Amino acid sequence: MRSRGIQQAFRAAVLLTAAALVAVGCGGGGSGSGSGGSGGGKPLTKVVIASDLPLTGSARAQTETMVQAIQMAVDEVNGKAAGVKLEYRSMDDATAQAGKWDEAKCADNMNELAQDESVVVVIGPMNSGCAQVQIKTANTAGLAIVSPAATKIGLTKSGDEPGEPDKYYPNGTRNFLRVVPADDLQASAAALWASELGVKKAFVINDKETYGKGLADAFEGAAEDKGIEVVANEGIDPLASNYRPLIPKITGDKADMVFFGGITQNNAGQVLKDLRAASKDIIFMGPDGIFEDAFIEAAGDSGDGAYATFGGIPPEKLQGKGKQFIDAFTKAHGAPQAYTAYAYDAATVAIAAITRCAEGDGVTRACVLEELFKTRDHEGALGTFSITDTGDTTLSQLSGVKVSKGAWAFDRTLDVSGGAGGDA
Repeated sequence: MRSRGIQQAFRAAVLLTAAALVAVGCGGGGSGSGSGGSGGGKPLTKVVIASDLPLTGSARAQTETMVQAIQMAVDEVNGKAAGVKLEYRSMDDATAQAGKWDEAKCADNMNELAQDESVVVVIGPMNSGCAQVQIKTANTAGLAIVSPAATKIGLTKSGDEPGEPDKYYPNGTRNFLRVVPADDLQASAAALWASELGVKKAFVINDKETYGKGLADAFEGAAEDKGIEVVANEGIDPLASNYRPLIPKITGDKADMVFFGGITQNNAGQVLKDLRAASKDIIFMGPDGIFEDAFIEAAGDSGDGAYATFGGIPPEKLQGKGKQFIDAFTKAHGAPQAYTAYAYDAATVAIAAITRCAEGDGVTRACVLEELFKTRDHEGALGTFSITDTGDTTLSQLSGVKVSKGAWAFDRTLDVSGGAGGDA
């Protein structure tokens, strides 16, 4: 991440900490989940469910469907939770200059949301780097975050940075949850798939961001456990015009696979273009960060044959309630994207928590946060799942997808506990 953005985010978080202590008070600390920190207050009769997603840049094709899915969840309950009025507010954490999420914008957005006491939960962010900036700020204000897509391991569990995850929770109380499996599972799935594809040597590339570097490192370890030699783990400049100087390293090391740890917006398509100009045979695999139509557009004709792992099930493979949601969404808005259903489930989990509070002693931030961590056997579009004490989902199914004829196509389920779940 760029140091300028981190400095701005840190200053903003310090200012919010002071403001939050004055505006909403500061409750007791303590460890684990629940209602510690700020956010007790008087029960509300009108509350805001906010979202924070990158709506500017190429991610918009993905995130616009997520906004629509959240609105659908609110509309399905007629904008009410046991008599409490629900409003939905969408925030954009990307900038035109960056063309993707921006650290300073993430900080500014969370400052604004945390200081508005009617906001009781935030759906988002999409990017783990943005989550790192926002969790501390929200934690000070006792505000819950439910992410549909931020998968960095260290946000909820011991990770690759010192002090994780506790350093994100200054009041000692967890306030971040996610409905998507973390990167430790996804990295294992990618390594499993690579092994089954016969990969012997892998060249790992990362985009130097929190998500990409963390996933690249996790894949490196998982691949070595599968007997795959990782010949390099190299960071790239996401703003470079091309990566031709990198290609001789890949071919010289006789790698039969490139694993890209990062997001589409950090030039994944250009990396693949340059790789294909030198070799048609080297496997290219990425994580869910490239599982979007924008990657195919960026890669052009070079995209066919690219692999990606995904922490869940593609929309077209959902069954039961998931299929009902996808059918309704498609009728109203057109084809969903990879994370459309995840945004929907994040919203339905939040609405369920608000409803339980409204049926009890009233809706406050503290109650919503506590009820979110009490989520058990939630029947969502993704399946039936619970939220653990760390804030993670109990869902663990992963998928492998492949670009075929200019479109992503489901290839197989990936079971990291015992092998692949079979081809499509």
